[in-house]
Amino acid sequence: MAAIVPVSTLTPPCQSRAWLSAPHPDLPLVATATANALRIYSLTSFTLLSTITGGHKRSIRSCSWKPGAKDQPVIATGSFDASVGIWSQEEDDKEEWRFAIVLDGHESEVKSVSWSAGGNLLATCSRDKSVWIWEEVGEDDFETVAVLQEHEGDVKCVTWHPEEELVASASYDDEIRLWREEVDDWGCVSVLRGHESTVWAVDWEPVQGRRGDAGSRLVSCSDDGTIRVWRKKPNQERPQQSRLSIIRSSRAEEWLEEVQLPKQHVRTIYSVAWSKMSHRIASVGGDGKIVVYEERSIEGLANGGTNGTDERVTPVEPNVALGEPGAPGGNQQPARVSRENGQVKDNGSSSWRVVAECDCAHGVFEINHVAWAKAKVDGSQQEVIMTTGDDGEVKIWKVS
Repeated sequence: MAAIVPVSTLTPPCQSRAWLSAPHPDLPLVATATANALRIYSLTSFTLLSTITGGHKRSIRSCSWKPGAKDQPVIATGSFDASVGIWSQEEDDKEEWRFAIVLDGHESEVKSVSWSAGGNLLATCSRDKSVWIWEEVGEDDFETVAVLQEHEGDVKCVTWHPEEELVASASYDDEIRLWREEVDDWGCVSVLRGHESTVWAVDWEPVQGRRGDAGSRLVSCSDDGTIRVWRKKPNQERPQQSRLSIIRSSRAEEWLEEVQLPKQHVRTIYSVAWSKMSHRIASVGGDGKIVVYEERSIEGLANGGTNGTDERVTPVEPNVALGEPGAPGGNQQPARVSRENGQVKDNGSSSWRVVAECDCAHGVFEINHVAWAKAKVDGSQQEVIMTTGDDGEVKIWKVS
């Protein structure tokens, strides 16, 4: 098994709880949301560049960089004061940031913010059980284009598909919902059911790592201690709806629970991230552990074969996630196969295995967030793991 090796700790650390760290998509920068400020660090020197205060009246819970804004970086923040802030770097002084606009509307703390791939749309979610979609219509000018209120609990996370205008949201109601716009009207296109407790985070499979025509995939983590990969059924016919479903048939999509990753965590899993470079998945949680998983191609899965090491692999009976309240959680075996019309079908001939793990990564403290990034290590740009903990520290690791 590979080792998770410490590279550095961002300095100076926060003096309070740190919630989340977001690496910039193009620049060697990372923003950390903390109890009293937004902190911008260098991923070259691993040192603090700017401390952003003001704007919000309470702690910053989440942040997200606007794609494509390299010359003048822009970042969105979500706060416990129920507001969303948009910040831009000053042109004349790179250490200074301007609080450009505040977006009000949520009735309780904002848990997550996320920009669309095109950078023109911003999704936010809140303890008020809603997901909001905002559109940038001019400089420092945003309009609310949708208020989505179908979750029955606190919405923990929102994230955009890497190519499509498709939003995934994860909630205290144990569900994941997918949202699209159709004819100027946003609505839910699928409900992913299977988790048995709060879904804390979701992340999309990077486009670069997608296999064949298997369709988009999404990974989720939960208070139930499981990590699940979901797959959109390609070339599908419109699925039948339950009477309880409020999804419009004109836009309904069918998503399947493809697999549950090996269960390594013993407490709540708070965050999961899918790498654009190695295509590995990393997870962290309340047990202070970092776990890294890798997908491996294997032959003969459709017939319940072995993985080449005499380890028997059992096909997964997926959970058809749309419109089926109370559907079973699925099989925990790591085979990427499904059953349709009574026939076992190979969906890519792969399985997931644990390739590295690290206990007590932040000492006795819980780890709130994990992200993959590129950083300068030993004189070259390398893929690293970034973890953010209750101890106020952001730690950089590599797998070797």
